[in-house]
Amino acid sequence: MEKLVKNYSLRKILNWYKAKGWKPFEFQKEVWDLFQNGYHGLLNAPTGSGKTYALWLACLIKHFNTYEKVEGLKIIWVTPLRALSTDLAKALEIACRELGIPWNIAIRTGDTSTEERKKQLSHLPDCLVTTPESLHILFSNKDHHRVFRHVETIIVDEWHELMSTKRGVQMELAIARIKTISRFKPLVWGISATIGNLEESMNVLLGAGFNGKSKLVKAEIEKHIEIESILPDDIRKFPWGGHIGIRLISKILPIIQNSRTTLLFTNTRSQAEIWYREVLNHAPELSGIMAMHHGSIDMALRKWVEEALKEGKLKLVVCTSSLDLGVDFSPVETVIQVGGPKGVSRFFQRAGRSGHQPGSLSRIYFVPTHALELVEGAALKLAKNNDVHEERHPIASPLDVLVQYLVTLAVGGGFTYQQVFDEVRATYAFQNLTQQEFKWVLQFVTTGGESLEEYHEFNRVIKNETGYVVENRTIAQRHRLSIGTIVGDPILQVRFITGGYLGTIEESFISSLRAGDHFWFGGRCLKFIQLKEMTAYVRKSKRKSGIVPQWMGGRLPLSSKLSDLIRIKLEQAHKNEFEGEEMKALAPLFRIQNKLSVIPSREEILIESILSDEGHHLFIYPFEGRFVHEVLSAIIAFRISRIKPITFSIAMNDYGFELFSDQAILIEEALESDLFSMDNMMEDIENSINKGELAKRKFRDIATISGLIFHGYPGKKITSKHLQSSSSLIYDVFEHYDKNNLLIRQAKEEVITLQLDVNRLIGALKKINNQKIVLIHPETVTPFAFPIMAERLREKFTNEKLIDRLMRIQQQMQE
Repeated sequence: MEKLVKNYSLRKILNWYKAKGWKPFEFQKEVWDLFQNGYHGLLNAPTGSGKTYALWLACLIKHFNTYEKVEGLKIIWVTPLRALSTDLAKALEIACRELGIPWNIAIRTGDTSTEERKKQLSHLPDCLVTTPESLHILFSNKDHHRVFRHVETIIVDEWHELMSTKRGVQMELAIARIKTISRFKPLVWGISATIGNLEESMNVLLGAGFNGKSKLVKAEIEKHIEIESILPDDIRKFPWGGHIGIRLISKILPIIQNSRTTLLFTNTRSQAEIWYREVLNHAPELSGIMAMHHGSIDMALRKWVEEALKEGKLKLVVCTSSLDLGVDFSPVETVIQVGGPKGVSRFFQRAGRSGHQPGSLSRIYFVPTHALELVEGAALKLAKNNDVHEERHPIASPLDVLVQYLVTLAVGGGFTYQQVFDEVRATYAFQNLTQQEFKWVLQFVTTGGESLEEYHEFNRVIKNETGYVVENRTIAQRHRLSIGTIVGDPILQVRFITGGYLGTIEESFISSLRAGDHFWFGGRCLKFIQLKEMTAYVRKSKRKSGIVPQWMGGRLPLSSKLSDLIRIKLEQAHKNEFEGEEMKALAPLFRIQNKLSVIPSREEILIESILSDEGHHLFIYPFEGRFVHEVLSAIIAFRISRIKPITFSIAMNDYGFELFSDQAILIEEALESDLFSMDNMMEDIENSINKGELAKRKFRDIATISGLIFHGYPGKKITSKHLQSSSSLIYDVFEHYDKNNLLIRQAKEEVITLQLDVNRLIGALKKINNQKIVLIHPETVTPFAFPIMAERLREKFTNEKLIDRLMRIQQQMQE
């Protein structure tokens, strides 16, 4: 650092810091030093500690010290969310302006106008703030070699959010491409929140072919986080399942009133809609100073909410993960988390939205949606005290992303075999890609494979004397509209019949409505009028009741780290030890559990077999998360049915699952036949779950990413039913006539590794096989079983009737 202090550029930076009343942290000075000495790396620092300026000022110091002043694009700053780009660009511009550097900072995302994009290409900015998708769209421009010719630095913000996704693979390919094009050797740096595998995270970012100098920089700054759980007055009268926390609203309103600004996080958009409505019903004086923010609300309204937050105009914002990352909302003093966050890192990421300045206290309140969820509050405090964080694992060799990338390069002027093969192999994701696999992908993009070569629409790329190119303008246009890896249920626009745009909603929800039905959206009750050309037309309604939309992917799985921490707290309860306010509050419920059944130790797995007026119930508690229980319950049901034919209804939550039948369940015989055996597990998965159908549905996403199906032009989207039938037809053709199709293989592998999470399932089964099985026959449903049963009953009753029924059952259990 001494050498740097002597140079003019650093003195200028330090003087600027001093004038603003700041003092650089040691980690910032370390990054500046490493940057000037040609190091690549990953920066890990708490939210609000100055991570952005650690890397941006390193770029400016390098600019001051560089004699060759290059015109054009020098720095690419990638962010995973478009919402972060405006704030980020402003922060970069302030530093440039006040330090006298006449750089142009531009934003290029899906929200950037066509006119602005053309302007950027004719007059290249010095720094481009962008997203992975927008980078790849630039690669589809025939002039992209000129655009990236002088890039010196690539910075990837919130890298942990990208790394374990196909968007992360897109980013890996983008870095490899820019390294190939730039006449410099660009420095690559990532910014990441704390995760359990930071070293691996850095290695993924830098690529398998990396052979330069690198350093993981961890800021030694303690982030002060205060966690407080909202406790019910009497745990015996608080809902044990089937609720979303509204019963505690009277305890939450004073917290909101006593805070300057509060963010109230829910895990789903549906919950956000309900909480917004309930808060407004209980505190109408908040009207005008509270708002809602989630991914389906109109972008213009979301931007207004973000600006109003920064300016301190809002008292409360009810939100989802759409406000998890990056944006600096200085007025926010308090964060409220409704329901278990299901992950340690997600919880602390949200906590960091408050006290978003160096040294400030982040305050977060945890609101349980049912009694047993208080254990998660206790587990989160344990995570904080022991500095526990989840790992994020990279995706290996997703060929659908590679197919899309090669067509992008072919549209953008073409590529040659060897150069691109070496470039792709330099990424972490494709380091093990074989020549045979690459040749198959090339054949696929040129002919559509063995079974589609007669259909010209799949002959997208041709080979000429210069390499592989796309010459058909229609194919090129369709491809540019399809670049990206974010896929899901097709969305519809929501518009007033009189004009005015509200946002988007999933087609699967709207298709269930009839004209005249009412639903809540964006905090308003709306009357559905008609569906026309993929647009849902509505009117405002004064009704107080209506359906709350359900969005796909709303339920988050419990992470393995949080699962382990919950078992630690239950072990304490097993020993009749109740440390902390959450466990003390739960003590009466645990005593009921012990009276009716047992609290299992970490070395035990509890099975409860219960006979009720409804029928026969079997509850099993692995505490491994909803996704693992979904597969495990199907396997166990299949194995029991082999002893005696029997039909089950299955329900689950993050703690366990229920097998329900009107016939007796022969659990003792099943246990004697080694019910949890690892033998023939994959075969039993095949038999218990329609893996073929799951693979077919997974293939729809793969077919979209690889360009086999087209979602339509703007304003003329194709329906999900048509998309599913198109992808299913292609899947069946490949299955019958193209046995070696690697995309079919990928679909089946993704069902196993991503959707069914078989690695975690195997870990759960190994754990169970080392545990003592405790089989209990309670006379009634236990507190552990109650929330799982509520999940099954949810399908049969309206929300109001469900709540009434559950409260009656809960009361009967305690009598």
